[in-house]
Amino acid sequence: MNVSPLSLATIIYTSGTTGTPKGVVLSHKNIVENAFVSAKALDFKPGKYKVLSYLPICHIFERFALYYYQLIGFEIYYAESIEKLGDNLKEVKPHFIPVVPRLLEKIYDKIVDKGSNLKGLKRLLFFWSLNLGKRYGPYQKNGWWYHFQLNIAQKLIFSKWRDALGGNIKFLVSGSAPLQPLLIKVFTAAGIPVFEGYGMTETSPGISINDFRNNRLKIGTVGRVLENIEVKIAEDGEILVKGTNIMMGYFKEEKLTNETIKNGYLHTGDIGELDNEGFLKITDRKKEMFKTSGGKYIAPAVLESKLKESRFIEQVMIVGENEKMPAAIIQPHFEFLIEWIKRKELKIDISSNKAIISNKKVIKRIGKEIVFVNRLFGNWEKIKDFELTPDIWSIENGLLTPTMKIKRRAIIKKYSHLHDNIYKN
Repeated sequence: MNVSPLSLATIIYTSGTTGTPKGVVLSHKNIVENAFVSAKALDFKPGKYKVLSYLPICHIFERFALYYYQLIGFEIYYAESIEKLGDNLKEVKPHFIPVVPRLLEKIYDKIVDKGSNLKGLKRLLFFWSLNLGKRYGPYQKNGWWYHFQLNIAQKLIFSKWRDALGGNIKFLVSGSAPLQPLLIKVFTAAGIPVFEGYGMTETSPGISINDFRNNRLKIGTVGRVLENIEVKIAEDGEILVKGTNIMMGYFKEEKLTNETIKNGYLHTGDIGELDNEGFLKITDRKKEMFKTSGGKYIAPAVLESKLKESRFIEQVMIVGENEKMPAAIIQPHFEFLIEWIKRKELKIDISSNKAIISNKKVIKRIGKEIVFVNRLFGNWEKIKDFELTPDIWSIENGLLTPTMKIKRRAIIKKYSHLHDNIYKN
């Protein structure tokens, strides 16, 4: 049987964050050409490098990563599980791993939790270094004095972060969901550069990526568009993509395919903008945006990203479609909450998550985090109420996708009673 570049190579299903997963039909040409242009953008010279694979291979991000590894000639090691990833990183000492935002958030939270438990001078040095990292800007933008201090922080504090990831990491590529700019700044300052990119299952997956060369890193964007791919912004702000990376179609979904690909352009469903330097910025998911009853549009991902910068909040989903105001359903960061309760010597029952979230002092403290974030947004966007969940949102209980993005429909269904508490009481 002859296999041509346009022959079917694979069918990969989307993660289903906002609806039913769809089978994306990709050709050999889709995958191979996208691997070549992505490799050119990353500019990782062939050599004796090791990588650690840990994401589900059924997901386009990890599937693409494996194709890329083979193209470059990396040694590929497979993690035993997500739970053992920390041990495997120290054992394998990889030079590169792709990351999804939730993983980086969890690593950051654990690092900061450990720093909070330090005492005296060590604690002062830790948070001095962390605050330096939060102010990071690439290409010596902060001046020589900042970088003089940063060198000290890298030797005293950040070197331990690098050791925890095996000590050999050259850079991390983040994809699958929006990444907090704060994390990019802190990890890059620590000598663990994070390059945020943008792609979809339907685009094989790469569309754009940041990297350090030739001023091609701009924090807060998903980088410049890859070679031989065209991006334009529709009148309503939707990102349209054209190129050899565009899928053949959805499996047995001709109508949906024709609605998604028009005049050769894939309608991504993402809202974004191209700045005057050619950097692409994602502002929200078109399907996730909603209107309140007052007719105002709410972009939930922006609010959620800012809220997750709080150490008290592990997961959050903004709700309020056709309601008078936006609100939040929150899964607290229980490990940190328990540590906070002990540190403050509060008389709060920590025997169960339900007992913790029902305590008035806990509710009030998380309310302060909401108030802090609200000051960054317009009056119509401010979160007016919130509810806390006792459950840990996970892949196993169906509230997160395999790459740890929230499943909005599943969450709203499970916590419909919390939604009612907000809007019916």
